[in-house]
Amino acid sequence: MSQSRPDAGRSLLGIDPWVRHILRCPVTGADLVDGTGPDGEPELVSTSEVNPLAYPVRDGVPILLESEARHVGV
Repeated sequence: MSQSRPDAGRSLLGIDPWVRHILRCPVTGADLVDGTGPDGEPELVSTSEVNPLAYPVRDGVPILLESEARHVGV
């Protein structure tokens, strides 16, 4: 019998898969993927082709506020 790790299936940011499945960009509704900001800090990046935004992750908590987002240069 194999034992599963408590963090099995989690994203690099430590977010459970079921949470990642429902998280969307609050501005565009696009999916969010793991990323790293220019300062090396973790973030969630919108997959929107029209308005790509990146949201900070602080202490493992995604901050999905438009006022906290930065525009991602295409």
